[in-house]
Amino acid sequence: MEESMTQADKARAFRALHDRSKLFVIPNPWDGASAKILASLGFEALTTTSAGTAFQLGRVDGEGLVSRDETIANARLVAGATSLPVAGDLENGFGPSPEDAAEAIRQAHAAGLVGGSIEDATGDPQNPIYDFTLAVERVHAAAEASRKLGTDFVFVARAENYLHGRADFDDTLRRLQAFEAAGADVLFAPGLPGLDAIATVCREVGKPVNVVQGFKGGTFTLAELEGAGVRRVSAGGSFVRAALTGLRNAALEVRDAGTFTYVDGIMTTAQVSAILREQQ
Repeated sequence: MEESMTQADKARAFRALHDRSKLFVIPNPWDGASAKILASLGFEALTTTSAGTAFQLGRVDGEGLVSRDETIANARLVAGATSLPVAGDLENGFGPSPEDAAEAIRQAHAAGLVGGSIEDATGDPQNPIYDFTLAVERVHAAAEASRKLGTDFVFVARAENYLHGRADFDDTLRRLQAFEAAGADVLFAPGLPGLDAIATVCREVGKPVNVVQGFKGGTFTLAELEGAGVRRVSAGGSFVRAALTGLRNAALEVRDAGTFTYVDGIMTTAQVSAILREQQ
């Protein structure tokens, strides 16, 4: 993609990825350097990660410790680092009301994003998932906001049951179908229990389905996912965790062995600099 592409150009390109039959991978950077490195590897689009945003601030993910303003600031940084289309993890819209969800979409677009996801998780451990009716109203409000932005915007609705100990496939599918009817462009239910469940979702809805990989014991090949009908695959927070694991392991070697052999397997400063220059 050319650097001169406008947000509208990127939005059209992003929509086209969802309209084709071939699966695409949308990895998750957390800062400018990670965005540029991923762009240099030939990926066609990127999306932010709530885990990456939280971790680079030194905070725990999933506990409401990152504000909407901080999330949007991180999204603006990532979107500004690359000419690729960039979407955003907007968590639960940073508030319970339909208007909160709509405002998250508007701010994401203003930050340069061409898509974004909103989940039906409340952030309250005692009542982790929004009531069905409110969840659908929130999706409808977000979808309506996305249609009034002036440029295209791919809105993803997430059903979070399986991430919060609610292994209810029927309710999850019911929510996804209702979210589709309410205007969502892409559907996403992280943590589905196996490839058969994923295939059932893909068969029972009419919009593209996103699947996240990167959890131990629950990964499938891209060929398997495409065969199940999946249109889009993200990595969630697994890439930032891989980077932090590399940091920890290198530091442990220095602390415990007093050696620096980790440098044999890492990029040089010149190599990193070359990627950053090429992606300007």
